[in-house]
Amino acid sequence: MKNGIVIIAHAPLASALRQCVAHVFADRVEDVVAVDVQPDATVAQSVAQARQALGPLGQAPLLLLTDVLGATPSNVARQLLEGRPARLLAGVNLPMLLRAVTYLHEPLDELMARAQQGGIQGVQPVKTSETV
Repeated sequence: MKNGIVIIAHAPLASALRQCVAHVFADRVEDVVAVDVQPDATVAQSVAQARQALGPLGQAPLLLLTDVLGATPSNVARQLLEGRPARLLAGVNLPMLLRAVTYLHEPLDELMARAQQGGIQGVQPVKTSETV
């Protein structure tokens, strides 16, 4: 079974990351849902928004990606873990997301590990003429 990816982040990060997926993987963007948590929304409102956004993914297992551990988006994501196979990974970045989309058909635990590795490997110092 194919997994779904849900990005839950402070507005407008989730939508911006999904747009990047559309740019790189236009044929897979339907498997990625973005939930932008608005600054004036309560956790309950954001959870309701997120549950509604999950509709297109049906009952697919979910990889939930959130921006900051312990912040409102991660608290919203935690509430989506119940009732279906799902994993949550905090610290979303574009390399993590693109890696996840690349391996969308792998078992959920392997998908999460690949996404995490992509996020870690995507953060690299860049040498410039000033740092040589």
